[in-house]
Amino acid sequence: PYGEEFAPASEWLALAEEMWVASTEPLPGDEPVIPTMWGTDAVHGHTNIIGATIFPHNIGLGATRDPDLIRRIGHATAVEIEVTGIDWNFSPTIAVAQDDRWGRTYESYSEDPALVAKLGAALVEGLQGRIGDEDRLGQGRVISTAKHFFGDGGTEQGVDQGDVNGALEDLKPVHVSPYVSAIEAGVETVMASFNSINGRKMHGNEALLTGVLRSELGFDGLVVGDWNGHGQVAGCTVSDCPQSLLAGLDIYMVPDDWQALHESLIAQVESGVIPMERLDDAVGRVLRLKMRAGLLGENALSPAARPGAGDDSLLGSAEHRAIAREAVRKSQTVLKNDAVLPLDAGSRVLVAGTAADSIAQAAGGWTLTWQGGKELTNDYFPGATSIYRGIADAAEAAGGVATLSEDGSYSEAPDAAIVVFGEQPYAEFAGDKRDLIFRDTEGLELLSQFKADGIPSVAVFLSGRPLWVNRELNASDAFVAAWLPGGEGAGVADILFGAHPATGRLSFSWPASCEGAPLNGPEGALFPIGYGLSQGEVSRPTTYDETCTGLAFDAGQDWFSSGRLGEGVTVRAGSIDVPQMRGSTALVSLTGFDRDAQEDAREIQFEAGGAIEISGPGEGEAFRIVYEVPERPAGEVFIGSGESTYDATLGVSVAAGKGWREMVITQDCLPDLANDLKIEADAAFTLRLDTIVRESMDPATECAF
Repeated sequence: PYGEEFAPASEWLALAEEMWVASTEPLPGDEPVIPTMWGTDAVHGHTNIIGATIFPHNIGLGATRDPDLIRRIGHATAVEIEVTGIDWNFSPTIAVAQDDRWGRTYESYSEDPALVAKLGAALVEGLQGRIGDEDRLGQGRVISTAKHFFGDGGTEQGVDQGDVNGALEDLKPVHVSPYVSAIEAGVETVMASFNSINGRKMHGNEALLTGVLRSELGFDGLVVGDWNGHGQVAGCTVSDCPQSLLAGLDIYMVPDDWQALHESLIAQVESGVIPMERLDDAVGRVLRLKMRAGLLGENALSPAARPGAGDDSLLGSAEHRAIAREAVRKSQTVLKNDAVLPLDAGSRVLVAGTAADSIAQAAGGWTLTWQGGKELTNDYFPGATSIYRGIADAAEAAGGVATLSEDGSYSEAPDAAIVVFGEQPYAEFAGDKRDLIFRDTEGLELLSQFKADGIPSVAVFLSGRPLWVNRELNASDAFVAAWLPGGEGAGVADILFGAHPATGRLSFSWPASCEGAPLNGPEGALFPIGYGLSQGEVSRPTTYDETCTGLAFDAGQDWFSSGRLGEGVTVRAGSIDVPQMRGSTALVSLTGFDRDAQEDAREIQFEAGGAIEISGPGEGEAFRIVYEVPERPAGEVFIGSGESTYDATLGVSVAAGKGWREMVITQDCLPDLANDLKIEADAAFTLRLDTIVRESMDPATECAF
């Protein structure tokens, strides 16, 4: 709201009220006024808001297998959404993830469609209220959205927004069945998916949006598009796409080009391309939803006048945090235990790993920002508890002590060590992987160190999917899949210290191989779906196969791709760190830019004297950069690495206005190629970046723009 990325809840409410007031101003001739309806992605709590309760992501909730818990999470989330005056939540995600390489696997409850159907329906009931209940879509409830219809979890090779192939009679039992349950639970809206089915984009697929969803399943609510998803339909642009409305879309999600889209739709209705009957149907569905939600009529309340609006005490309330802690402990899945868990009362425990005291890493993506990120310090999460803090409190309560040592160093040997490690936060396509290897070696090195020192160790693994971690399993004495638990780290400690039984059970098959082929069932599974050790249960002694040819291939040379920086890559603007290449200083502004998908590229605006420096692995190797220069620079532009500098003014000037191009930077123009790339402008200059890759090239390769 108001251009403030971390705006307080009060500003969200103020904007909601402003939109309502503007949309209900009297119109000439007593025309009816129709108030706005605002939707948000509150996918694991109302996590766009500082101070809101952060629940575990769906993959963890799937491990609880507890629909009553999910229902209570939905209600708590709705109450917190209502504080900010928002009416509509784009949740639940009822994708049935079939390939864990997909970057949205953690948004799926399970690979099992029956479990997804059960838990998805429970969240619908929690958000909206149950059919027949007096409070349905009333106080403390919001409109729910089942997404993404359909097949988002079944794309080839787990590629986000990719293609799903197969006969419909085979696809529907897996990917459509959760929608049957959601519709029976009364879900009011369904979001169309980015993906294609047999080569045809869902945003333009009338046979499925209308034929299956409406005619076959009997859905009478509205269908909303995803972020510019209509622009991916053949023959469409984001500002011109009658195909989507004709296919069954009722609301376009168009963040920037809405005025042009509005104009083109009016012209298409007037010309007969879009029949008036179809427009009336779409408008009718929107109005019917607003009536059901109490947004129309004499008794309709503006956002600020609703019960709970502006009551910040409801955000992250003790009651809601208790539900989140319950969800965390019920999701913890013990994969290995060599008689180490539960930890003994009175133990001296060392807690290691850079993730141990990072609430942001435990929360994952969709947390305050779209991608989340460890650059969000714990100060951004008032009232939340890191895993380390939860362990420290539990140890003290049991008569022991826990000490944080991120690098694993100690002066006095502890009784046990807990190593917290895992995936960095990501969302959507930025999390797509080509295999299931967990390559970050921080956790492995710490576990190996403690093993060599004879100190019993417990691995607490944070991840948005099952990954190949056989090396870490062998190096640890106990291994807990913690998933992405969110903001109540004490729930992890509840299991480590035995305060509550360990009831988490895998809702996804855990891979025995690092290859990354789709795994849905016992064949090829190291641990099958449903596996999980109970409190005090000791696992059978096993040495897991550490053979993995994929480890020989370096996956760390993508410096920037799909809207994310690679491992070990940092960006600075002057002396200021710019995490994920998003931020600004007086001389440089770096913002997300939509090339093929939401914020999959960056736009960098330089003022006179502005400069950025990107650093990462691959010293001496060439740079291959996909870029765009929308306008000629106003002055000179320089590119540098190490001690070398090259005047790139001519190259970028020639590229101006010619769309996306490839730049190759070698020792031909920068003889001292090092582990950095500097870009500087002495006057106004705009540069867009899609990809930065380091790779080995023939020494004779010339620089090119």
